Amino acid sequence: MAAAYIGIGSNLDDPAGQVRSAITALGQLPDTSVTAVSSLYRSRPVGPQDQPDFTNAVVRLETALSAFTLLRHMQSIEDKHGRRRDGQRWGPRTLDLDLLLFGDQRIAAPDLQVPHPEMTRRGFVLRPLVEIDPEANIPGTGPARAVLEGLDTTDLVRLD
Repeated sequence: MAAAYIGIGSNLDDPAGQVRSAITALGQLPDTSVTAVSSLYRSRPVGPQDQPDFTNAVVRLETALSAFTLLRHMQSIEDKHGRRRDGQRWGPRTLDLDLLLFGDQRIAAPDLQVPHPEMTRRGFVLRPLVEIDPEANIPGTGPARAVLEGLDTTDLVRLD
């Protein structure tokens, strides 16, 4: 079993409901269980600002799936939630699932990079990650808490 941390975000079609539904769907994956769920947070969008704010969370899974199999399941969950892959980077979306960490692995493949390459710049990822695992370590970087301390997170609002 491996510990996997998934970042979840949505800013369309009842974002909080989309995030909660994704958490349920992740818990129904084969050989996988949800072992921790962060609070929900509201954050401004990355990229174009002419879109609604996002609702974000992080979950911790224990899984026997490989990182690549987990990624395929995550993409299927996104699709079932109406995710459109229209090529617009950082645009609005019903659901975005990102594999942030997978055990202590470092993966550099065309379709998967772990740790997630943007996570160290995103308070909406690190604050919920540190909330559920204060000792989380980012392979190749170090303690997530230390990285979070260097970020401006004044735009984050805890929702629950």
